[in-house]
Amino acid sequence: MRLTASRGSRPAAPRPGRRPAAALAAAALCAVLAAGCGIRTTSVPVDAGPAPSRVPCAMPAEDITTQAQQGIPVQIYLVCASELVTVDRAAQVPETASDRLRIARALLDELRLEPPSAEEQAGFSTHVPGTLRVDGPRAGDPKGTLRLSEQPEDLPSEALAQIVCTFTESESLAPDESMTLGGPGDYAPRAYLCTTETKASPESVPTADAVGPP
Repeated sequence: MRLTASRGSRPAAPRPGRRPAAALAAAALCAVLAAGCGIRTTSVPVDAGPAPSRVPCAMPAEDITTQAQQGIPVQIYLVCASELVTVDRAAQVPETASDRLRIARALLDELRLEPPSAEEQAGFSTHVPGTLRVDGPRAGDPKGTLRLSEQPEDLPSEALAQIVCTFTESESLAPDESMTLGGPGDYAPRAYLCTTETKASPESVPTADAVGPP
């Protein structure tokens, strides 16, 4: 005898908890094509742009105090974040202001030194060559002239700016707010100025004749 389903019977419903095969296939395809589902997977770190700058251009107070105990406190200009910024140092400068050349040499010595670790971590650097020297004027030079072992205009612009700004802010070296510098050659010395623009952008150092009278 052949058994047949009754005319009113319905197909059995799927068991609870099981997804239809089509839904499972769609989910698998979405996982494979994750980019198409709005997700980007990668094992390589994504570049989120440069990290925030940690260059403070300032020395901790304890470092300044330590340096001040090692000599006469002076201020020099170093480069930080493409600008000139003052740094407190302790130099072996004579206490009397009568010997201009000794003061200039002491300041130049500080400018030539590679910044110690604390200053380097704060972002400071120097462009003044380690071999640079300074001497007094020659016969016929304007009063107050100092001569460098290299022509001032041949130095890196940042180095010249460091020297000029450091020297001009020393009353013993530049009482009239300009610094007259020459080199080893026969070129005439020139009077250089340290302006606000020079400190903000030490790519150029103006001369007194270039600025003209106020």
